[in-house]
Amino acid sequence: MSSTVLEVGTGVFVVALIWIAALVFGMVLLRASESAKLGVIPVFLLALIITLALVCFPRSRETTPPFKEVQIVDNLFIVRYVLLAVVSVVFLMMFFMLLPFHFLEPVYAKALGTH
Repeated sequence: MSSTVLEVGTGVFVVALIWIAALVFGMVLLRASESAKLGVIPVFLLALIITLALVCFPRSRETTPPFKEVQIVDNLFIVRYVLLAVVSVVFLMMFFMLLPFHFLEPVYAKALGTH
């Protein structure tokens, strides 16, 4: 696919932009007066309807190409995820073991200057 960025098509970016705009517009409406705060509900419903329409009625068909593409398979993905999990657990353990030393470090009073 020539129109992809990071293996993601343009439709994902359109849906993301719709939801970002809806969130920004909703935050603006929430800062408004009491009666305008209810405008968040139609904004949310409009973004939801547009998203469902884009998902249910795609622009082009999903057909397989006539030739078989070469698939690159990562055979070590399980090992990498296990290693990542172990490293993450060790990091969190060390962080929470060092955290009490940071909070319990004594703060000594400074001596008053003598006149």
